[in-house]
Amino acid sequence: MKVNTQAINFNADPQLLEFIQKRMNKLETYYDKVIQSEVYLKVEKTSNKLNKVFEAKINVPGDSFVVKKQCKSFEEGVDGAVASLERQLKKRKQKSQENFKNIS
Repeated sequence: MKVNTQAINFNADPQLLEFIQKRMNKLETYYDKVIQSEVYLKVEKTSNKLNKVFEAKINVPGDSFVVKKQCKSFEEGVDGAVASLERQLKKRKQKSQENFKNIS
């Protein structure tokens, strides 16, 4: 899956980009009809330690899923967001299979 990653107001480390790509690729095992995925990385200027924002948007036929996580590190945000997207994609796949069975 092609993941468009945008780091806003900073340069992302290539290892971080590779980590994001690997984790996002795993989503295709849950739902293989993913059209496009976009990832936004932001660092907020606050005294709070939870200043890293990871936002992912995934487009599937007829719908899109958006998840936003704010954590201490981008890796932690990626893990949380991907876990949430996994649940949403599993639910979507189950609903589409049920709809297909009802049509047949």
